[in-house]
Amino acid sequence: MHAFGGIPASCNNHYSEKMAYAALSSLMHTLQQLLQPSQQLVCRSSIERHVESAYQSLCALQVFLQNTTKEAKNIKTLKALEKRIRDVVYKAEDRVDSSLRSVILAYNGDNRERACRSFSEELLEVEKEVDSLKKEVMQIEISKHGFKSAEATTTSSSSRRYATDQNTIIGTEDDFNTIVDRLTNQTDELTVIPIVGMGGIGKSTLARKVYDDSSIRSRFDKHAWLTLSESYNERQMLLEIVSSITGSCQEMSDDQLMEIVYKGLKGRKFLIVIDDIWGTEAWDQMRRMFPNDENKSRILLTTRLKYVADYASGADFPPHHMSFLSFDDSWNLFTKILFQEEPYPPQLQQIGKHIVQQCGGLPLSIIVVSGLLGKMELTHDNWKKVEENLNSFFGRVSEQCQAILSLSYSCLPQHLKACFLYIGSFPEDMEISVSVLIRLWIAELFIKAGSNQRLEVVAEEYLEELIDRSLILARKRKVNGRMKTCKIHDLLRQMCIREAQMENFVHVKNENVPTLSEGINYERRVMIPLNILSKHVYGHRHRSGTISTIRSLVVTSINLIRIYKRPYSIISHFELLKVLDVSQIDYDFSNVIPQLVHLRYVAAKISKAPSLAKLWNLQTIILRKIERNSRSYAELLSEIWTKTEIRHLDIGKEIRLPNPLEAESHEEQPLFLNNLQILALSSSPFLAEILRRAPNLIKLKIVSLKSVDWPAILDYVILLQQLEALFIQGTFGRMILSRDFYLPNLKQLRLRYTKLGWEDMVVLANLPNLEVLKANNAIHGTDWILNEDVVFQRLKYLRIKGGDLERWEATSDNFPILEKLILIAFRTLSEIPQSIGDIMTLKLIQIVFCSSTVETSAKKIQEEQESYGNDELQFLIIAILIMWL
Repeated sequence: MHAFGGIPASCNNHYSEKMAYAALSSLMHTLQQLLQPSQQLVCRSSIERHVESAYQSLCALQVFLQNTTKEAKNIKTLKALEKRIRDVVYKAEDRVDSSLRSVILAYNGDNRERACRSFSEELLEVEKEVDSLKKEVMQIEISKHGFKSAEATTTSSSSRRYATDQNTIIGTEDDFNTIVDRLTNQTDELTVIPIVGMGGIGKSTLARKVYDDSSIRSRFDKHAWLTLSESYNERQMLLEIVSSITGSCQEMSDDQLMEIVYKGLKGRKFLIVIDDIWGTEAWDQMRRMFPNDENKSRILLTTRLKYVADYASGADFPPHHMSFLSFDDSWNLFTKILFQEEPYPPQLQQIGKHIVQQCGGLPLSIIVVSGLLGKMELTHDNWKKVEENLNSFFGRVSEQCQAILSLSYSCLPQHLKACFLYIGSFPEDMEISVSVLIRLWIAELFIKAGSNQRLEVVAEEYLEELIDRSLILARKRKVNGRMKTCKIHDLLRQMCIREAQMENFVHVKNENVPTLSEGINYERRVMIPLNILSKHVYGHRHRSGTISTIRSLVVTSINLIRIYKRPYSIISHFELLKVLDVSQIDYDFSNVIPQLVHLRYVAAKISKAPSLAKLWNLQTIILRKIERNSRSYAELLSEIWTKTEIRHLDIGKEIRLPNPLEAESHEEQPLFLNNLQILALSSSPFLAEILRRAPNLIKLKIVSLKSVDWPAILDYVILLQQLEALFIQGTFGRMILSRDFYLPNLKQLRLRYTKLGWEDMVVLANLPNLEVLKANNAIHGTDWILNEDVVFQRLKYLRIKGGDLERWEATSDNFPILEKLILIAFRTLSEIPQSIGDIMTLKLIQIVFCSSTVETSAKKIQEEQESYGNDELQFLIIAILIMWL
């Protein structure tokens, strides 16, 4: 991670560096895999030296890129060099992957020897190319000193211009009042008040409004406004604050300047605004200048980075987060800028509101849109043309906002840039599934393993960091607080698409693409929205002798509409694909998948089991049978047990794993999937043997589990000591939990149709880390009596649906930290235990389609808690049964 205190302006100029770095990582991974003992190459001896040599050269290039990100003296030279590295590496990867594919497909054929010889020759050429490139790079002298480019200077001034010139304030009254209250409260000690939010949301405008307010200024003896921006210069900052406080500026050392500031503020009540701070180091350097005389002095700072805001503020004074404007406030801002005091033309109102809606509540976007519309004649026809070409229009808006928005991207740590650009490839306004996004990031090799951390955990940290930097919006949260969906603002998405396409990183297809095969052969990654894909009939237009370089093809969709029976066999001609997600398409890919031998990630529909024998690098397999609700099963071939790299395997209800014992009969040693962490499958006669061979599972989902098979399965489930999430769906047969059921790391448990008894809940209470328990028609019996020894120590979320429960006895001590209680369809239950309301952490009691006596007891708890002054506990009573899981 960067030390952001002194980020040089050069961070604005390294869009291509990360893409060159990503290209290197991809090729290095391929070469590294060739050296693994598990690879079944017959020509290892002839290629090993070339592979090792090329790998070492690529390592040197990667180190070069890491070390020169902020040290170049000539930015144009460095950018050109980075582009050359990327292009050379891309071509080298194409040669390696293409010839390796020939080797794999000829493995048992007459062409095997010729394919191996060709592969060795290609590797020799690649070795020479990357070695030559390494020597060229090593001869370049990189300055060890920072620099300030004209581009960076322009960017900084642009940021300040938007912050100070746009004085129209709409919709920030609540924000203004909150900051004023913080400034004027009775706390004597020096207080830091951070304002945090994405670029263009109005942080600086709000701070300026507060700073210029006469009733605020009159409360303080000294005032100073400092704008740091990303190109922070300590001495320039010192000169500015000395000038603000003393009215003069003399030539002296930095230490002397700091002393002047300190003495000038000592004993005075001061208000300092630090606008656009980018790092904790900058704050550490500045905070020493400000004396704490406990005289109600205040420091107001703005930043895009949550961790900087948290660092600067104390625990008792959390940062103020700026929100997007409501539509009404957006509309008021738009009309005030465009028409000032004049009435709004009624014939433009409908179109205008549609345009404003696309701004997503971002003040900067509204200001720029107003400016562009203000330059054209205000007629219905002109605005109608804008409305009909909104994508093009907002492309221009994004370009004009670039100076401000791009700063957040430019100064990202290198490991986050590819992740951020990738998010921008998803459809506009889409709430992106975090679990899908993380799977794709891992498959694309964007995530680097941390020490003793799973890739999924590291990826989640990456996403949280992008959110903390105000680049990505968190949307829905899971019941355990972890993120479920996220979103990107449309202006940032436009910037991502532009940068990603310029760097040949990701291409987003749109209405202008006539066919899938046109314009795609030389791209690396392609995202195609389902609605765009469905409007074209695709035929094969593959030119003889050409190889498509596309490595990733992902079909995205906001809704559940799918395409039926179109000829998508053309995908088999994208021979070098490594990531394929076509799960939204109802087409049989059974014969396509075996031809894509480089796949690491596949999500698709099938009608029969595809051969995976030659897919050596598979890590994620998500398959569904195309004939839904069919009584026949598709059973994967036994070769699945040799895919030791698999991390995620999800095969739904109508696909089964083969018997591992049969697969082992053809092997010299037992077969284990030690890297498998997520497994979702249907029950089968040999499920116990399958679980025994997946000892490191983190998440397990089993559906259609018969009660007669449960005891044998349970014996192996309890051996999964790393398991964190478990979902069991039975077939309404009676299941029993033995006292041996103990999973120390289990956090989430979902049960459906298991027909456990309420006495089994005692066993679940012994799970030390259980946080979420969902039971859907899973527990039966008339009495649930919890004595004082039964304590769900970590349970925060309890949702139970259905059953014949009549009596429930419990106290608040049984659920000491419960936050949400949801009861659904308990028609015979007499009441909720009254003391449930005494749980100090409880935030919600939700009752759905339960007996009137249950509703009465819930209202009684509500009345009692309100009489105690507990207004935070929410109650929601729904009399009808809706669709609940």
